[in-house]
Amino acid sequence: MRVDQVIPSLASRDAIGVHTVNLTRALRAAGIESDVFYGTCTPDMAEVGRPIGALGRQRRQERFLLYQASIGSPVFDTLMTRDEPKLVNYHNITPADLLAPWEPAVAYETSLGRAQLARLASRAVLAVADSHYNEQELLEVGYPKTEVVPLLIDMTRAGPSPDPSAARRLAADKASGGVDLLFVGKVSPHKAPHDLVKMLSVYRRVYDPAARLRLVGSPLGERYGPALAEFVHDLGLSEAVEITGSVEPSVLEAYYAAADVFVCASEHEGFCVPVVEAMGHDVPVVAYGATAVPETVGDAGLVLPTKSPLRFAAAVHRVLTDDALRARLSSAARRQVETFAVSASTARFVELVRAATGA
Repeated sequence: MRVDQVIPSLASRDAIGVHTVNLTRALRAAGIESDVFYGTCTPDMAEVGRPIGALGRQRRQERFLLYQASIGSPVFDTLMTRDEPKLVNYHNITPADLLAPWEPAVAYETSLGRAQLARLASRAVLAVADSHYNEQELLEVGYPKTEVVPLLIDMTRAGPSPDPSAARRLAADKASGGVDLLFVGKVSPHKAPHDLVKMLSVYRRVYDPAARLRLVGSPLGERYGPALAEFVHDLGLSEAVEITGSVEPSVLEAYYAAADVFVCASEHEGFCVPVVEAMGHDVPVVAYGATAVPETVGDAGLVLPTKSPLRFAAAVHRVLTDDALRARLSSAARRQVETFAVSASTARFVELVRAATGA
């Protein structure tokens, strides 16, 4: 029995890419042969999988194809020409209207991805979502058999040691005074870091004039990032807001170690890995309660019904000044993180694949 995976893009600094590699290892360890076939890949992942063309033209007996669905892609057309039975792993696809004003080409890809997801519903013997929110989207487009399994990635402290140089710089900033607010994720309009900048402006005026905001993550496209930097400049916050771009895992660890509060104002999340990473690093979370965020955070953070800058700033200040609240959130975070334990998720995913394929 084989369960080969098809993925639009395989990248090393990407939750879906890491999940896919870990799933491949888990399937192989369970005695199920598995390879990854990609449309594109980052150079360091070229040997981890194979180009989609390597699937060949012949149908492989006793093979299932598992599609990692996260965006529209030409690899989907290759997948649909195959008559092997299909499995789907759904990671959510951002609605196009959240991206179109800034990145119309990416919006087209996400719109295409949602159309492709719906087309696959009648061909899939099983669809696995990484949140109940995502599962509901599968049900709405007609998937008959769905299950929920969190991502197969370690979202706890088990990362590398913090980069010494980054740690020293961040420690020096902290020694000069001011709280450190952190957001990790794609610097994209749908993640709304501009709303975090608004919140910081209010927070500095009302509570702490030395407060800082770190935005850690790669930009989406070429328009939003420069506009965000200009917005920061126009508010006079260039010295208070750091937009890092993509960073090495050890540098990311340094940012988590230095953070006082993790903040998220995203308009759309299918799961939100960085929220769990923050909880795993004992960094309290204050987040806007959109889409899957309330499900992922649970009672382990402050989930807000509005992104009003003043209300958001007040929530951050409360977490920083209310010791009892912070202790309660820390305890709840430890429990919540355990629900995403990679060992349990891996065992569950393999069990579902076995049941669906008869392996």
